[in-house]
Amino acid sequence: MPTYVATGRDTAGKATRRKIEADSPAEARTLIKSQGMHIQDIKEERGLSFNLADIQTSMTKVTVKDKAVFSRQFAALVSSGVALVRGIGILSDQCPNPKMKVALTQINSDVQQGTSLSDSMRKHPDSFDNLYVSMVQAGEVGGVLDEVLNRLAKLLEDLNRLQNQIKSAMAYPVTVGFLAVTIFVGLTVFLLPIFAEIFTDLGAELPLFTKVLMAISKILRTWYLVVGIVGIISVLVFAYKQYYKTPVGKVTMDGFFLKMPLFGDLSQKSATARFCRTFGSLSRSGVPILTALEIVRDTSGNQVIANAINAAQVEIQGGGMISPALEEHGVFPVMAIQMIAIGEETGELDQMLMKVADFYEDEVEQAVKALTSVMEPIMIVVLGGMVGSILVAMYLPMFKVMDHLG
Repeated sequence: MPTYVATGRDTAGKATRRKIEADSPAEARTLIKSQGMHIQDIKEERGLSFNLADIQTSMTKVTVKDKAVFSRQFAALVSSGVALVRGIGILSDQCPNPKMKVALTQINSDVQQGTSLSDSMRKHPDSFDNLYVSMVQAGEVGGVLDEVLNRLAKLLEDLNRLQNQIKSAMAYPVTVGFLAVTIFVGLTVFLLPIFAEIFTDLGAELPLFTKVLMAISKILRTWYLVVGIVGIISVLVFAYKQYYKTPVGKVTMDGFFLKMPLFGDLSQKSATARFCRTFGSLSRSGVPILTALEIVRDTSGNQVIANAINAAQVEIQGGGMISPALEEHGVFPVMAIQMIAIGEETGELDQMLMKVADFYEDEVEQAVKALTSVMEPIMIVVLGGMVGSILVAMYLPMFKVMDHLG
């Protein structure tokens, strides 16, 4: 008898997952419903499979760019009068991402059976997150699915551009740092011992600086010492991850990321732009404000910011306004808070949020350029210092050799 796995929510509204044996999916659904569970998805549990295509699909990630391209194409088809089933079928056939292709195929099948588009997408959180599903649902209810899809495409394109700007700021120091470490290790392990042996044979006493680098070279050439160092680093990384999983650790580290030198300002501005862009798009699409805040909170990626958004949600439930709660936590710039307050007072919050998002996205772009201009000379000095230290260690003994020969 096959085993089926159902995912959904229990009577308390908590997400849950259950297994049950049944002769058919319909029987499994009936049995699980009788247990008081609201089913969102049910699938047959399969044994271990080594299908290469399935492995590739499971390892593939649906990126923001993938969803942006799909949204733009889907909006064009819907606005042209193409039926949902046919439009999804066309896009699934030409989708380059295998995971999204599988999701679209199953969504198309569900829509054909009468399930709404948003409910069908909700079954595939790896491809369409809560933000995406909520906006699609608002578009379906309001009869403006094509407009909402265009807004989604614009939102995702802006978020993708923001991510690329941050990645470009990190690419230079990471690349130069990797090259510096590689060159330093290569010279220390392979070149320095050769010269040190020559100087020793000539009877010259090695300077202290050269002896220190020789000790480092010996450590790098001893496999069990290297394994020990790697083990210590792995333990520290594991300890950090475990600490970050705790509520206190997450708040502490996320707060540090917002205030750390050089990158803290960039993190704060990018978080502000993301919050305003996402919240504004949800509000403009007709998503209820409390639901919109909940989605923005869950997609913020920073616990300190999530706590501030949660406080704003509580404030609204009590009849208050968003801006005082955000100002109290101090995670967003003062200018952004003031513009949000003006938007609340004038009743044009979504428009003001979009203006704030545009402003801080430009600020992120300028911050990336400034950060790159600062990091370039620093990384050049670091690279030159690491290579120069090896050269100094090799040249210092030459003076001893000359004195000895003299």
